[in-house]
Amino acid sequence: MLYRNDGRSCLVFFLAFGEMMGALVFALFSLWSLLQAASALPLCTDSRAPFTANSSLTFCRYNGTICCNGREDLRLERRFRGMNISDPVCASLLKSILCASCDQFSAELFRIELRPRSVPVLCNSTVQVNSSQSKYATNDFCSKVWNTCQDVPIWNSPFAPSLQGSAGVPTNSTSSKLTDHWQSQNDFCQAFGGSSSSGSLCFDGEPVKLNNTQTQIPPSGLCIERIGNGSYLNMAAHPDGSGRAFFSDQPGKIWLGTVPAQGSGGVLEVDQSSPFLDLTDEVHYDTQFGLMGLAFHPDFSRNGRFFVSFNCDKADWASCSGRCACNSDVGCDPSKLDPDNGAEPCQYNSVVAEFTVNGTSSTPSSATSANPSEVRRVFTMGLPFISNHGGQILFGPSDGYLYFMMGDGGNRGDPFNFSQNKKSPLGKIMRLDVDNIPSATQINNLDLWGNYSIPRDNPSVDDSELQPEIWALGLRNPWRCSFDWERPSYFFCGDVGQEVYEEVDLITKDGNYGWRVYEGPNLYTPLQTPGGNMTPGSINAIFPIMGYYHSDVNKKEGSASIIGGYMYRSLTDPCMYGRYLYADLYAVAMWAGIENPEDSGNFSSTKIPFTCARDSPLTCTILPGSSLPSLGYIYSFGEDNRKDVYLLTSTGVYRVVRPSRCSYTCSKENVSASANPAPSANPAPSPSSSSATKLNLMKKWITLFSLFLLLFGFFF
Repeated sequence: MLYRNDGRSCLVFFLAFGEMMGALVFALFSLWSLLQAASALPLCTDSRAPFTANSSLTFCRYNGTICCNGREDLRLERRFRGMNISDPVCASLLKSILCASCDQFSAELFRIELRPRSVPVLCNSTVQVNSSQSKYATNDFCSKVWNTCQDVPIWNSPFAPSLQGSAGVPTNSTSSKLTDHWQSQNDFCQAFGGSSSSGSLCFDGEPVKLNNTQTQIPPSGLCIERIGNGSYLNMAAHPDGSGRAFFSDQPGKIWLGTVPAQGSGGVLEVDQSSPFLDLTDEVHYDTQFGLMGLAFHPDFSRNGRFFVSFNCDKADWASCSGRCACNSDVGCDPSKLDPDNGAEPCQYNSVVAEFTVNGTSSTPSSATSANPSEVRRVFTMGLPFISNHGGQILFGPSDGYLYFMMGDGGNRGDPFNFSQNKKSPLGKIMRLDVDNIPSATQINNLDLWGNYSIPRDNPSVDDSELQPEIWALGLRNPWRCSFDWERPSYFFCGDVGQEVYEEVDLITKDGNYGWRVYEGPNLYTPLQTPGGNMTPGSINAIFPIMGYYHSDVNKKEGSASIIGGYMYRSLTDPCMYGRYLYADLYAVAMWAGIENPEDSGNFSSTKIPFTCARDSPLTCTILPGSSLPSLGYIYSFGEDNRKDVYLLTSTGVYRVVRPSRCSYTCSKENVSASANPAPSANPAPSPSSSSATKLNLMKKWITLFSLFLLLFGFFF
């Protein structure tokens, strides 16, 4: 019947076959996306950051930075006692395996990105010389477990096979031996073992330690070129992977521009007279206000959706109306607040709105303008004061959710303690699902601030006191955050300080970054505390991974304001590859941060010289009495599809270029090489990056297999 010479039957067959092939291809690429998210960043199995213990655990041999508190340590001890293991050597091994969940790298050891495991990955081969793990596994730990415990009865054994797979959560609840379930050591170690390569970790019976013998030579300097005269606050690479990018200014206009190829001598092409979208009638623009954020949906090339974050004045625009962030839920009464610089409390609002290019072009990728009418108001919130309201938005590269960065609302020292208040969106990073629109009842029941859903794994699932949108808290004014495209679990944010310190934070689920108990690594004492005070012991503060004191920038005035940047992943400057680049607003200092050991979460940074190339397409002016280019103010960083990094300043748009163009030395640079290849959405990683190599190999395998499936479907 399937092969009957009937057009309709053939069509049905090919449609069904096409759906099946499509599902397989989708599944493969979903797997690849999960693999992309894998990294050895210190994370616990619940995706939260590890914390610093006040004292050592009593059962598990862990101290310092850990993933278990006293209650979890007691739970592990009870589970161990219940196993009733008679052999003391086997019992010692099982204890260490159970306690691996307390390791600061437990998320990697238990491979939570793919499927939760009952035990960590056990080292079953010699650790490679280039591994990030510092201890060579001279003992085959998986074989050691097998040889020691194979005939020892274990109640509720974690090594029992699962219905979901050989290394999943066990299903039995009786006493068993390893030999009851596994025919040989080889079978056992295929299920529970794994080698430690530089892209992953394995458990060898001891807390994970990383190799700290790397020698990193800092770049001799950062070379930039000036390619544009315009002053912009945001840059977003076009989602189609081309050499185009969107630029927006603070007053409220967005343009679509074409970025010149590296080494071409070209300039940024932006038609100022023809904006992609003009929101100046809605946006309230002032020193602290304007169009603050711009984010394009990951599937923009198909659905045409994008999002804009801006400020509005309800006195000028009727649609600017949101609930005040100073409210009874957070112990604040707006009627008792004094006007701030002439503005009434919550006169100004922070807004996130959805727009579309649909209807302006035949396909989203070819659109050169957007529909000026809002598709949906995603979020609206009244601001109690006129400063510190962040406003950046961006999509997570591995989860597709919208992250919204919000400051503490202003007024010196966050007097109402909004940043630590779990019911306030102020001083937080929020994580929103903008693909699933809730009903009015759901919005009301969850007390949401707009039209969005809550991702199912947001921290509020485990903490009912936490406002459901919140992903991380304890920030003062996050100004420019970014994900590392090579390791998407690395989420960097620059957080503006109050009086003495500017910081870079590594953001994790439910992380508390300390403000206003701490300013950076320093205790902070607010001048006023109408919202109450908190002690250091009442929070598990996560301290900055990098930063600088105000006196490092301006010894006389001490003024400073951090501009968060990007983990540099372009091959244009190979000596900068794998370093986090950030700067100060006043454009007289830039830093490059390096992680050492790799994948440890431990960073150090050094101030780096920077100058403008002599052959810059547009002339750079130099600060009097200095070799520094006159950038004015650095407002933000940008990144294009080939991962080249840009500086958005008050004097124009600058791009990082080959160091030799400024006579900086870089042993990795091939000066005679031609300019980088054409723009690509997925540029090749550095040859020195073994984790990227691993992921790229997997990507190629999946791509080849997908092509095989498609060809099979075509011919058969």
